[in-house]
Amino acid sequence: MKLNDAAAEYRLARKQGLKRYHDDLKRGVSPYPKVLDELLADSRIAGRVELGLFEIPIDRIIGTANAGRRTAFSADFMPLLEENTEFGMKWISLCADHLDSTGIRDPIRCYEYRGDFYIQEGNKRVSVLRYFGAATVSASVLRIVPAWSDDEPTRVYYEFLDYFHKSRLYAIRFDKPGRYARFVAALGFTQDHVWTPEERQAVQSLYLRFSHEAEAAALKDSSLSDAFLHFLAAYSIEEARAMTADALRAAITASAAATDASVSVTTETEAAQEHKTMLDRIVDAVLLPDHIGAAFLYEYDPAESDWIAAHEAGRKYAEEKLGDKVTTKTYVISEENDADACFKAAVEDGAGVVFATTPSLIAACRRAAVAYPQIKILNCSVIMSYPGVRTYYSRIYEAKFISGVIAGAMSKTGRIGYIASAPTFGVPAGINAFALGARMTNPNAGIRLRWSCCEEDPMAALIADGVDVISNRDLPIPSRPQEHWGLNAVEADGGLHALAAPYWNWGEIYFRLLSDILQGHWVDSTFRSTAQAVNYWLGMQSGAVDLVFAEDLPDGVKTLAMLLKRELTNESLFPFFRRIISQDGALRSDGLRLFSPEEILRMDWLCDAVEGEIPPFEKILPMAQNIVRLEGIYRDTLPPEKADVTL
Repeated sequence: MKLNDAAAEYRLARKQGLKRYHDDLKRGVSPYPKVLDELLADSRIAGRVELGLFEIPIDRIIGTANAGRRTAFSADFMPLLEENTEFGMKWISLCADHLDSTGIRDPIRCYEYRGDFYIQEGNKRVSVLRYFGAATVSASVLRIVPAWSDDEPTRVYYEFLDYFHKSRLYAIRFDKPGRYARFVAALGFTQDHVWTPEERQAVQSLYLRFSHEAEAAALKDSSLSDAFLHFLAAYSIEEARAMTADALRAAITASAAATDASVSVTTETEAAQEHKTMLDRIVDAVLLPDHIGAAFLYEYDPAESDWIAAHEAGRKYAEEKLGDKVTTKTYVISEENDADACFKAAVEDGAGVVFATTPSLIAACRRAAVAYPQIKILNCSVIMSYPGVRTYYSRIYEAKFISGVIAGAMSKTGRIGYIASAPTFGVPAGINAFALGARMTNPNAGIRLRWSCCEEDPMAALIADGVDVISNRDLPIPSRPQEHWGLNAVEADGGLHALAAPYWNWGEIYFRLLSDILQGHWVDSTFRSTAQAVNYWLGMQSGAVDLVFAEDLPDGVKTLAMLLKRELTNESLFPFFRRIISQDGALRSDGLRLFSPEEILRMDWLCDAVEGEIPPFEKILPMAQNIVRLEGIYRDTLPPEKADVTL
């Protein structure tokens, strides 16, 4: 009876094979498995390593060692030959063993080359197991190591070799540099940690469960591994193992959507871009909400943080300006109430939108986007590729440009200091805009750059260096006394005299974003799009950025600054629309084109007016390393950090 059943299965498997064969012919690709001998004919080999017995992913078996039997199979190892052939009878016999309690137990022999497998012995065993949907097969593996070269696939493969040496795990596969190290760190391991059999089993088990729940997304293997990596950035192993199937599926959907998502940087809110018809306005009057609850998540108490105090002032401004259309409430994260608990409380309190005011809350935002799909969630950060969470930030470089113009006009020596915070997205643009502004009024000005993320007292270092004007951190709140904030002249005794100060007007940002929702300009289908993440990057035009000027700033300088501010607000002036040469002598702009918002945000170079460098990660103080990991211009190249996760 088993042979009859097996013969019926062969006919179905062959039908699948023939379909794949003809589909491949139509697409103009080879209808057979690949042949390793042909791949190696023109390749340089560094060596061969006998690995022993492994459970290998069956879908990573893509070919045969030689061309002898390949025409018996379609490219996915389904049989092609007639049932009554010797090949067909052997396949049926193996299938009968598989259907019986005997099973297919003998391991195959195969070669591994660049992470894929090529069968030396056991083609029909693989075919039967693959037909029945087996995830893995036992195999004796001989690895063929390609010679080193600097091309990306080879570099990634050599990173895999280092990862495999410790993990002994084939299931995970990445195709971009640095991701194996990030994966190990996401699991909570150091890079030199040798995995135990229990750890290997736990990771493989979760990955197989993850793969099963993600099957509906039809992801390729490398994309699935990337989605798994993104998933682990938001959820610990313990949390994942405790999830129900439905909860895991929802979390996977969000993670998969975030994988390598592009970021749409918009310099306006939707209200400024959309022009509604009269009919639209009539419909809106009937259907749109007349009130919204807005929650603000604070990582610190406003009394303890200038950054949070600025957002708190913005919240009050937006609430006052919108009146009874909005109710706001704050949630301060603490040991007793972590970010997830605060999100839950906000939703239970009726919030329709949640603003998480620090970049470090992005992982909690991602989890909340899955848990509460009816809530609009925004994180105060830039260049975050998670479509379920919108982000918002200010184009402070516009105010820095005007501040530079004032610095150039007020400097007597042309030696101007600049204190930058950390090498995150947008910061080099602020430095360059300031330097270009200074060169407008003082063509020979030189900008001495120091970093507060690298030294305790950069102000003292600049004063000792002989600068006579210094640009320090931006003013948190415009009503706050300037003191050492913003732009200051250095007096003879080393004291500081205020000139001007850029500031971030969070209140105007919150007012505009909340107004968008109330007026129906925020489209949920766009918000939940899996294609792009949305980043609002607002500037002077929207009132998100501005400057305060010292009362005794010379009239001519102030008039020039006000004129430039007006032109920036009207979008008639663009700080980078000029000839620009970087420190390395490269022509970055010929003055005939505008940089896109993405180009400005992602600047990782300094113009030739700047004396100093963008600091490497190892020079950054521990207290600033977290923000650089999240938003650093070179974050994708950073060595991973061990997470506090155990298996």
